[in-house]
Amino acid sequence: MLSKEGLPEWLRPVVRVAETVQPVQLSRFLPPKNGAGRQSAVLVLFGEGERGPELLLMERASSLRSHAGQPSFPGGALDPEDGDPQGQGPLRAALREAWEETGLDPDGVQLFGALPRLYIPVSGFVVTPVLGWWREPSPVGVVDPAETARVFTVPVADLTNPDNRATTVHPSGHRGPAFLVESALVWGFTAGIIDRLLHYAGWELPWDRDKQVPLDWRA
Repeated sequence: MLSKEGLPEWLRPVVRVAETVQPVQLSRFLPPKNGAGRQSAVLVLFGEGERGPELLLMERASSLRSHAGQPSFPGGALDPEDGDPQGQGPLRAALREAWEETGLDPDGVQLFGALPRLYIPVSGFVVTPVLGWWREPSPVGVVDPAETARVFTVPVADLTNPDNRATTVHPSGHRGPAFLVESALVWGFTAGIIDRLLHYAGWELPWDRDKQVPLDWRA
């Protein structure tokens, strides 16, 4: 299911990241060694828009039990029909979930890599970030308002713009990268993945890490 044939030249640094990055370079939260955690996958989908390279994101419905209202990549838990969690299961799950959540046509997506599995302690998910190229873009939008509030794309140029970058500070003391784009605050796991991809792909620009956005206990 993975192919690097015919990718645009600007994606080559991302391919290199997928081939070389180590789990500890992406997050300090790694899957439990005892195998615990719910296997899941997200689709990190790169497309080409009017302003150049862009990423597909969605905003989760405010009524959801976990990560309510947060911008995120399309994705979710593996189903049995997705197959082996250690094999192609995460690839199938990422495409299936993206189709279910955004109406994305999977046939227009070329999967070209996957990042190491990471862990989200608050929800117990073991997540495989699956990398895709939106070779043939299709219409996307909210499929189920009970799950998704909106679907949108963000130009990579906006994500690298230092004016749009900040550090979130949770009352617990946890700090993490954030992006203020498309009338949204992208933070948490999703922002962490974007931050590390920009960094290791060589796209990151210097930004003010002292610029803070406080979160509340519900976050």
